[in-house]
Amino acid sequence: MSIEDAGSVCADVVDAVGDAVVGDETFFERLLVALLARGHVLVEDVPGTGKTLTARTLATALGLEFSRVQFTPDLLPSDVTGTNVFDEADRSFEFSPGPIFANVVLADEINRAPPKTQAALLEAMEERQVTVDGESHDLPRPFFVIATQNPVEDGETELLRRRAGRAERSPTVEPVVDGPTVSALQATPEAVRVDPDLLTYVAELGRATREDTRVEVGVSPRGVQRLFEAARAAAVIEGRAFVTPDDVAGVVVPAFAHRLVLTADATVSGIEKRAVVEEVMDAVPVPTVESAPAQN
Repeated sequence: MSIEDAGSVCADVVDAVGDAVVGDETFFERLLVALLARGHVLVEDVPGTGKTLTARTLATALGLEFSRVQFTPDLLPSDVTGTNVFDEADRSFEFSPGPIFANVVLADEINRAPPKTQAALLEAMEERQVTVDGESHDLPRPFFVIATQNPVEDGETELLRRRAGRAERSPTVEPVVDGPTVSALQATPEAVRVDPDLLTYVAELGRATREDTRVEVGVSPRGVQRLFEAARAAAVIEGRAFVTPDDVAGVVVPAFAHRLVLTADATVSGIEKRAVVEEVMDAVPVPTVESAPAQN
């Protein structure tokens, strides 16, 4: 698939989601950026803002299988990954896949789950597989997790209020593409050209977070790599064969902010991670990049 075709397909998907869900088009595009970069998304927002509807609609538009997992304090890893079930007829154990075995998985309120269950989800996100009773099972491809967490938890009555205020609604959207096309889309960023000066710029942004006095733990080399991949995916969505500084600027906050660990003083002072990343961007000189097509 050419980069121009990929950009057109992405525009069709964003339009389809936007027709079914009232929301910010930039948010829909960032979901696609994460998908094309073979990453995942963490969304923090209060209940009732359409996170589930958006995830379900995106999966439908992409022609992918959707699954939702409601994370609770008593959720077991096997409730997510699946378990081995004894078959009386064969007198043997057979693996019964859990809800994680889907293309688009909404992991709802992951902050409420116990550490072991979160660890099982993290293995699936990073390795694209789950391990049950010492045996690994590959997940479907493509595999994309949209995890959510609520910034405020109001106590025991919160779940009851949420249930009372939740109305089921199915997205009125038709598939725009299918699974194989999504896999082809994910391969497209590999053809996007990145200027060497821009590579240095991305690395400098990561270094600047580590040297910031307000930051206890800055962005690791893996985080820098994720920014690089996200910037290439952003270029594909725009139908461009090269990355610009604007592509980096558009994804650096969602790629970097959640990776920062602020110092105790910065936390007490109410400094936000987003603000730190934005100030780092202002401090690092932006290179002048020549527009050029991708080179094979």
